Amino acid sequence: MKLIIVESPSKAKTIEKYLGGEYIVRASVGHVRDLPTSEFVYLDKKGEAIKGDALKKIKKAEKSNLQKVMAIDVENGFKPLYIVDPKKEKVISEIRSLAKKANTIYLATDPDREGEAIAWHVKEVCDLDTASRVRFNEITPTAIQKALEHPTEIDMNLKEAQEARRVLDRLVGYDLSQIIWKKVRYGLSAGRVQSPALHILVEREKEIRNFIPETYYELEADFETVGKAKESKKYALRMKCDEVPKTRERADEIYTRANANHWAIADIKETSASRSPSAPFSTSALQQTASTRLGFSPSRTMSVAQKLYEKGFITYMRTDSTNLSGEALSELTHVVTKKYGKEYHEVRTYKTKSKNAQEAHEAIRPTHITTEHAGTTDDEKKLYSLIWRRTVASQMASAKFLRTKIIASSPDELASTFSINGSVVTFDGWLRADPEARGEDVDLPKLTVGGDLNLLTIEIQEKQTEPPSRYTEAGLVKELEKRGIGRPSTYASIVSTIEERGYVDKQNKTLFPTATGEVVSDFLTLHFDKYVNDTFTAEMENKLDEIAAGDAGYVETLQDFYTPFHSDVESKNDIDKVTNLGNAPENIRCPKCDSPMIEKLSRNGTFYSCSRYPECDGARRIDGTVMEGPKSLGKPCPKCGKGELVEREGRFGKFVSCSLYPKCKYIEESEEEKKKKDTGVKCNHCNSGTMIERRGRFGVFYSCSNYPDCKHIMKSKPTGNFCTICGEMMMEGTKTIPERCSNKSCPNHNPHKK
Repeated sequence: MKLIIVESPSKAKTIEKYLGGEYIVRASVGHVRDLPTSEFVYLDKKGEAIKGDALKKIKKAEKSNLQKVMAIDVENGFKPLYIVDPKKEKVISEIRSLAKKANTIYLATDPDREGEAIAWHVKEVCDLDTASRVRFNEITPTAIQKALEHPTEIDMNLKEAQEARRVLDRLVGYDLSQIIWKKVRYGLSAGRVQSPALHILVEREKEIRNFIPETYYELEADFETVGKAKESKKYALRMKCDEVPKTRERADEIYTRANANHWAIADIKETSASRSPSAPFSTSALQQTASTRLGFSPSRTMSVAQKLYEKGFITYMRTDSTNLSGEALSELTHVVTKKYGKEYHEVRTYKTKSKNAQEAHEAIRPTHITTEHAGTTDDEKKLYSLIWRRTVASQMASAKFLRTKIIASSPDELASTFSINGSVVTFDGWLRADPEARGEDVDLPKLTVGGDLNLLTIEIQEKQTEPPSRYTEAGLVKELEKRGIGRPSTYASIVSTIEERGYVDKQNKTLFPTATGEVVSDFLTLHFDKYVNDTFTAEMENKLDEIAAGDAGYVETLQDFYTPFHSDVESKNDIDKVTNLGNAPENIRCPKCDSPMIEKLSRNGTFYSCSRYPECDGARRIDGTVMEGPKSLGKPCPKCGKGELVEREGRFGKFVSCSLYPKCKYIEESEEEKKKKDTGVKCNHCNSGTMIERRGRFGVFYSCSNYPDCKHIMKSKPTGNFCTICGEMMMEGTKTIPERCSNKSCPNHNPHKK
């Protein structure tokens, strides 16, 4: 028997299906152990770490009798203390049992630093001294068999690079988070790469806030060509003034003189242009394009790509390389020439932008180029199609265009010139494989220089310059890659982390820094700018790459960073606490004593507090309306029986809780909020409750008011109508599908799906 260990159960199933026979494939289900989230760890009498629920049951007085050790032993070479995940003990036990019966053991985790670290942890925890390391970038029978024929050892340089990143992130998190708790607000946190990402968003928000718009004017005119007597066909041309006046006086002058003059075609410029295809997908490029084309968040993209990889449809999805193997190029030549013709094929090589990219890795591509459609879910099919089109297009000829510019002028030069631009595809090239990248043709009529034009109408539009746009998730990933912050495996987690921490609100695809995010970012920039700026973070990534390449040592790299960093953090313990964010506007006065007010940060954002607090507890919301304190409802708490129920105001509206919070954490929605969120649509499952808006970890959803007795749930707001096919409730859809069935298996759930 031969045992192969991978990370993912679905990956294990695919490999076992390909190999079968004497091979048994098992999954570690990710990491089997990790660094603890807290800075210290308590050990029992056997010297083993006390974990999870067992630690929660120990009283504070009893903890003093336990041995307390650092999670990272800085003084002894930054040695990490790894804790086995209690949920993985069954997995570890099974791997150990199978390993005793196996003749050969292979560690086949992903071909990157994270995969190398997982392989090492599994080997250490399960005592697999004789295990060999195998790596493959695609899950195909050929690639797997080739890897098994050439086993190697675990690359300790890659393992140490991953360990250095993990330790570094923990040390920064431990130290910075603690000082933020003390000086800003308890429960907040900071990270080595998340904080620079947040800083990028906050700085853009400040640019927008401080932007001073400038007024300018655009003039557009409708012209009509003047045909000869025998010609009846005329052409309408909507042309724009080439001059952009900065004053109304100049715009009016052009308008007046344009109407008073004769117009003719002064010039026609035709130029040939070509457009080359983009390189095959790297991780960041895939995340950006999937966001733009499919509306996927980076985390959603990576989750879907992971499943496609595990099922053997695409190559490894965490890469910064745009390289394609010789076998892939050969297959692409066959596919392009057969499907589109020889004139469409062109061999291309792409230079990877990242100086630390592993060129042995490939770009993200289909494992079999001849397979145009793959995937079992709608998301998988969409993403696979995107990857297939990008890969095939990368080895195709350039698209060719004819660009035309028609310029109209009058004898009066002060009237300026007007022009119109057009562009048509003369050879579609790679756009044949990826038509969504084409855009619209603007085909202009064939005219001659000197031809007369009739000016029909002219319009003046007053406009203002606009501030830079806020980042989308895709835009932030692009900016992180440009500045060298993070690596392919971390982009999605960076974006999702700052969202989960409440530092950023996502509206549609746009990222808006919250008040809390701005305060945290400003605090870190003011006191720890050296450690959260782009240059330092990018340099640290390069040093981690040097460890991976064997050009730098683990201990030396961490020592060079942590010694000055820890000293700087310690020196900030005496700084004032960030409680006040500045004075409120003069017209904002305390509702109780009429004193001036101060802007402060709360768990739910910012608010105005009386400057005499705690003598006076008057408060207002940022919009100026009065905030009320907890209001007694005169009812005992149904959970503890000791406190009374009070109505409070939180981030998502009013709610009811126990007056003894946080000792008693009973909570429910207020009657006012229940009425607001009740859609009035009767639940068609229990026929007694109504569908109510609720909020969970993944956002807003709708469920029956009789929960938990009735567990009917819908993702979108119910309309009250019923599906004509399956009879289930209809819910609000999109602009293209205004209403659709809530039943995923019903054709009416996605009518556009073929």
